[in-house]
Amino acid sequence: MAFLIRTIAKAKSGREIVRDRSVDQSELIIGRDPASDIHLADLSVELRHLSLSDAGRGMLRATSLGELPFDVDGSAVTDATIDPNSGAEIAVGPAQMVVSREGDGPVQIVIQNRDKPKAASEPLQGFALASAMPSKRLMAWGFSAAILVLLLSIPVITHLTRAPVENDPDNIAEGQVLFDASWSTGELSMAHHDLEENCEACHTTPFVSVQDETCLTCHEELGDHAEAPRLAEGMAPLSSGDALQWQIAETLGKEGPLGCVSCHTEHEGPVELEAASEQFCSDCHNELDTRLTNASFGNASDFGKKHPQFRPQFYTEHFAEEPKRVSLDSQVPEKSGLIFPHDIHMSESGGVARMALSLSGYGAPLECSNCHEEEDDGVGFAPVEMEPACESCHSLVFDRNGPNFRSLRHGDVDDLMADLATMDRGPRRAVVSGRGRPGQFARGGAYYTNFGRPMSAYIAINRALEPTGVCGECHIPTSTNGRRDLTPVNLPDRFLLGGYFDHAAHGDDVAECTDCHETDTSGEATDLLIPNLESCRDCHLGETAVKTEEITPSSCAMCHGYHTPTMPWRPEDHPENGGNQSVAALLSSLRR
Repeated sequence: MAFLIRTIAKAKSGREIVRDRSVDQSELIIGRDPASDIHLADLSVELRHLSLSDAGRGMLRATSLGELPFDVDGSAVTDATIDPNSGAEIAVGPAQMVVSREGDGPVQIVIQNRDKPKAASEPLQGFALASAMPSKRLMAWGFSAAILVLLLSIPVITHLTRAPVENDPDNIAEGQVLFDASWSTGELSMAHHDLEENCEACHTTPFVSVQDETCLTCHEELGDHAEAPRLAEGMAPLSSGDALQWQIAETLGKEGPLGCVSCHTEHEGPVELEAASEQFCSDCHNELDTRLTNASFGNASDFGKKHPQFRPQFYTEHFAEEPKRVSLDSQVPEKSGLIFPHDIHMSESGGVARMALSLSGYGAPLECSNCHEEEDDGVGFAPVEMEPACESCHSLVFDRNGPNFRSLRHGDVDDLMADLATMDRGPRRAVVSGRGRPGQFARGGAYYTNFGRPMSAYIAINRALEPTGVCGECHIPTSTNGRRDLTPVNLPDRFLLGGYFDHAAHGDDVAECTDCHETDTSGEATDLLIPNLESCRDCHLGETAVKTEEITPSSCAMCHGYHTPTMPWRPEDHPENGGNQSVAALLSSLRR
């Protein structure tokens, strides 16, 4: 049987809204159940109140499905037969349904809410909850006032009336402001989680943004990326909208776009600090030379595409007081004051290798680790000391006193001269020699050096400081005020000052020393064996590079830190070692 169901509703303006839908089925269910064919959302209607079904010969049968009746043309019934051609009105709860049909068309059911007489509703109003409660508007204003009193007035009053306290980030201050936690917009980050109950550790002044000086109370070791005026000059320009927002924010007491809180946002939940993205750095450094014309370094935006050549720090002249930073493109020789050919010492088949094979302390050709020992941090290397690293082959023994050997003191020419001046001037036994220098004395062995004839210590001193003497094997002889001397050894503690390199991360599982440092082909001590930019790009490309077995996508934060450029971003060191931190949020979002 075909039904045309028409629902008529009224808008607040009085306009009628009509919705039609057609149903072709033998029975319609009317009730409060949302699955009903005609849904009436009123508590006076049962879930399945009545059904309208085909009674044959064009007639409809209305049957109550529950315990409550329904009205047909004003009479309450539980069962009725309706002729759609004559029409009828069915009332269920607040709904009135007019049933009709025109000719052979579908049965039309027009549904609309019926208006209850005012007189009939008045007796029920005494039992309604609304009659005993204030109006909704009045309650809304009342609750708003209560919230202001509890969460605004009480904290303000307790702050103004308590005794002043010092800022103490480590402990909750006595006389804490009441209800101040109710103003929090979210949980603190994991780094500041211990301050959850101590709002005043950061918010020292009510209604004023956290200031940089407050942050530096704990992070006093933090270094600036550059001086504030230079940072402001080098920063990428703000858009007109962002500039206006910052003007308003600064008027209200917030630090400018270079303040701590512009990058380090809090109350964002218990999250860890994140490394700055490549875009954060490239916003300023991509075209930095257009704003800082006196910058000593080049523009950078992507390590694989746009990055200046490395500029290590080393000594370019003998007797220089300070090292210089020089680009590797210039191929300036290093003047360390030493004579040391790496290729001879690293050869696996030369004389040095054969000598190392014969010594119990080695037993194999030399490796880099025989002289260069990593520091505990896995980043730097301990200074190479002559006695443990070199004396096994380059003997400093010059005399024998009974069963004991006497060694020259290394490191000071005056000590050398004093030791040589005390040489035994008496007759000497023949020097036992099975090999030539270097190596006439192995530590624990029976060989020592004869620096000159016994009758002339002066000759011995001169010969030791000559190019062919024991000192000349590793040092460059010179003269000071007419007196024989040695060129000072100048080796910087760290070559790459503008970046960070972790040797431990490039250990045996990744690369050998000779993969990056060309020691096996370097025949001069003036060769600076620092890998250049191109060699690093064999494995490292920019942040957006596709990761493969050979390529590692590398952001700026992998080698540089924001606050301390020579160290990378390492979240595990925060907050104990704030100097190794980098920014956690993107200042670049403020510039777009």
